[in-house]
Amino acid sequence: MTSPDSNADFVITRTFNAPCELVYDSMTETAHLQKWWGPQGCTIEVIKNEARAGGVFHYCMRFGPGIDMYGKFEYLELVRPERIVFINGFADAEGNRIRYAMSPTWPIEVRNTTTLVEHEGRTTMTLRSTPLNADQIEIETFVAGHASMEQGFGGMYDVYEQYLATL
Repeated sequence: MTSPDSNADFVITRTFNAPCELVYDSMTETAHLQKWWGPQGCTIEVIKNEARAGGVFHYCMRFGPGIDMYGKFEYLELVRPERIVFINGFADAEGNRIRYAMSPTWPIEVRNTTTLVEHEGRTTMTLRSTPLNADQIEIETFVAGHASMEQGFGGMYDVYEQYLATL
């Protein structure tokens, strides 16, 4: 079950100066993800990454000594080079889903659909995030978080854009 109200969806679109194949690969391969995924100011440790339908991306975001936060993707669909669909959420060190400690009414799972479209060597990425199996309070929390998500994803994709320029 997804959110009954599509107005709850968070959508961000960015255009990168790189071909679709490179964008897709750098969004799914471990060597790339550890260089750019996550909020600005953190480092990423990839614990496990199986970029295939049914696979898992389990990672640790390190914000400083003793400040670790874990996340996990469950990949649903990967169509190279145009589509990546995964369920994302917070996790513990073993990869079990947990509530986000700083916002206990945040949805436990969010379905993310990334689409990539190339035009003249540039790739436009659209990310659509939808709360899964969320109750009304979780949906309201998610919608209230859109501005924060815009900043967080925006900063992450700024880092990503800089990283892409090095490839």
